[in-house]
Amino acid sequence: MISFDNTENAFKGKTNSDLNRSYWLFKLISNPTLVKVGAGIGPLSLNLGFKPLIKGTIFKQFVGGEDINDCSITIQQLGKYNIGTILDYSVEGKESEQDLDHGCKETLDAIKKAKGDPHIPFCVFKMTGLARFELLRKVTAKESLSSDEQAEWLRVKNRVNSICNAAYENKQPLFIDAEESWIQQAIDDLVNENMALYNKESAIIYNTFQLYRHDRLDYLKQTIEKGKANGFHVGAKLVRGAYMEKERERAQKMNYPDPIQKDKAATDQAYNDAIKVCIENINMVGLCAGTHNEQSSTFLLDLMAKHNLGSTDNRIYFSQLLGMSDHISYNLSLGGFNVSKYVPYGPVKEVLPYLIRRAQENTSVKGQTGRELSLIIKEKNRRASAKN
Repeated sequence: MISFDNTENAFKGKTNSDLNRSYWLFKLISNPTLVKVGAGIGPLSLNLGFKPLIKGTIFKQFVGGEDINDCSITIQQLGKYNIGTILDYSVEGKESEQDLDHGCKETLDAIKKAKGDPHIPFCVFKMTGLARFELLRKVTAKESLSSDEQAEWLRVKNRVNSICNAAYENKQPLFIDAEESWIQQAIDDLVNENMALYNKESAIIYNTFQLYRHDRLDYLKQTIEKGKANGFHVGAKLVRGAYMEKERERAQKMNYPDPIQKDKAATDQAYNDAIKVCIENINMVGLCAGTHNEQSSTFLLDLMAKHNLGSTDNRIYFSQLLGMSDHISYNLSLGGFNVSKYVPYGPVKEVLPYLIRRAQENTSVKGQTGRELSLIIKEKNRRASAKN
């Protein structure tokens, strides 16, 4: 029986100094006002000479390094506890062809680094690292493209295909992240094209399903049916989602139906239902449960037992973000289950949007920061008692 309350296991990879840094960091980001101010002045703070402070605190907590080689220490540290690394070049929102080509190269380099390394079970990319946001919006909205835009879209498709082909050739499973709903259809279509090409034998290419959208459970079911009908496996990374406030504001401003679930309970139910659908179709699905939720993790553990699926079944992974929910990651790994951590990397300036989202997520998700803090305090007290 896995216990997520075992803090000795949860923080095996942290020194006392690491634990103290995490304690003060989660203390700070539990303050919504501070996070809001920090999000506003984040880019400016780098110009004011605060890069060393950022790099030694929030960057160190949530990011593997400034380049792919910097991540080697994190990969080794996680690997000691049989926790895999998901290499994530976390640079997004680029516009120039040069930057978009560079995003493609970084992902190809990540796949090359991961080849044959059991500590790197997955790589990942965001489509906005390979394509202009506005182009993705136009394609999703089915607006007509100019001849230049058609050529640009072909370059995007070629970038995506070159990455997916490299993943297939290197037998390296690959996640494609979900993004805002008004660019998601373009992403879904590209993922489906590549799943149909490369997932004939097993799940290599994975789409990401954000279950805080009320249409995603049905879309997951449709994708699985499409896989059955067309003879390909479905890679499904399940997450709750990361753009809720932005989604609701845009829906209200532009007067279209809110795409987000009515409340957290509905999101939680949809997430668990999605896990169930994947397990019931596990013979043609690769599942990664990306969750910081203990109840959903326990739900998946129970389903695996019910369906006689072994803890090391490589079709099933649990995943959390680096720097968060170590009580889930480490306890599952030490219990023999497949676990991986998202390890973002990139220059401090470029990963600031990711870091700001992490701070906002910890502030807005009810109980997340409180849970992290309570576990850290419990472990600090346990260590102090053991010392005495």
